[in-house]
Amino acid sequence: MPLVNRSRSEDLFRRAQQIIPGGVNSPVRAFRSVGGTPPFLARGEGSHVFDVDGNEYIDYVGSWGPLLLGHRHPAILSAIEKALEIGTSFGAPTEAEVELAVAICDAVPSIEMVRLVNSGTEATMAAIRVARGFTGRDLIVKFEGCYHGHVDSLLVKAGSGVATLGIADTRGVPRAFCDTTLALPYNSAEAVEQAFDAHGDRIAAVMVEPVVGNMGCVPPLPGYLESLREITTRHGALLIFDEVMTGFRVAFGGAQQLFGIRPDLTTLGKVIGGGLPVGAYGGRKDIMSQVAPAGPVYQAGTLSGNPLAVAAGSATLRYLKAHPEVYGQLEARAAELGAAPPPRVTVNRVGSMFTFFFTAQPVTDYESAKRSDTACFARFFQAMLAEGIYLPPSQFEAAFVSAAHTDADVRRTVAAARQALSA
Repeated sequence: MPLVNRSRSEDLFRRAQQIIPGGVNSPVRAFRSVGGTPPFLARGEGSHVFDVDGNEYIDYVGSWGPLLLGHRHPAILSAIEKALEIGTSFGAPTEAEVELAVAICDAVPSIEMVRLVNSGTEATMAAIRVARGFTGRDLIVKFEGCYHGHVDSLLVKAGSGVATLGIADTRGVPRAFCDTTLALPYNSAEAVEQAFDAHGDRIAAVMVEPVVGNMGCVPPLPGYLESLREITTRHGALLIFDEVMTGFRVAFGGAQQLFGIRPDLTTLGKVIGGGLPVGAYGGRKDIMSQVAPAGPVYQAGTLSGNPLAVAAGSATLRYLKAHPEVYGQLEARAAELGAAPPPRVTVNRVGSMFTFFFTAQPVTDYESAKRSDTACFARFFQAMLAEGIYLPPSQFEAAFVSAAHTDADVRRTVAAARQALSA
């Protein structure tokens, strides 16, 4: 049923803009690229969210990826309730931290040691510091359209909200920081070879989203990740997989399990917190042993490994390990959502991540993603929202299916999409 009332969200947004920059605490939430007022959400249940005006939506944002099991999953709520009985934060080691670390290492074979942090941004920031400390080199290779959090040196040609808002290079980042980053086209092994030919003895690491989610969902071309592994090994640089988005989502062991690649370092977040703020970075033991207090590379955090996030993350990983059938269910429902797109629409999908690109051409990198018709996407987004389908409010963000989505959710979404696309 079409939505009719947004008055309370509109009032809240007016108030918010007076006291919060742009009215939101993360830029894409402001709906700048799609127009209109963002719904202010009041609660979630399973695959649905409800706004302050009482409107109900099928949710394909999922808190931007963490809610693989949907909103308010009983196992996660129970774990959080038990943690609350003990305490919210100690700033001291707990047994639960060790259990989550063991679960991560067991699931992701390339991770021999892991450090918990508070966000994906923290994880990527720490990973590049460790890579530099381990190799004694300064340069980092990243890829155009890949977003690795709001780390100064990684905002060069970032996708995600930077692309959504049309910001080329964020102000406030010193030029010297940008000079430590080489931004190359995604899916081009030739560009990586050329960069190493020119700067090989100065490149500490290549950081990549193995499946990009922050210029929309863009999968790697066949052989691309293998080439990154070979080139970095040959030149003595590290390969860092940013699996903040893909970790435990595209497969239990992440994209590295799906594609059979073993990176040197991996960053994680989102799913491993079960909806609470968390991040992690880990990898080879000889590299991670450089992290203080075991080694000279410093990184710390007051709330790292806090009981609530650890409890939610451990509950999520335990459930996924006990229910591997979840991944087949996610695959089937996401595939149905992306089946038979109309002309001038390209659907990219890996597992439960997908994007409708409003272009007839294949989308394999940032340049091809930017050729999408963003005005057409905005009209499509608003039409879907009016029918109670909540998609990411940007052409350059991936959407997510959760285990809570039902066949009825998918059928309703497909019907709404057909109607919106025909218009």
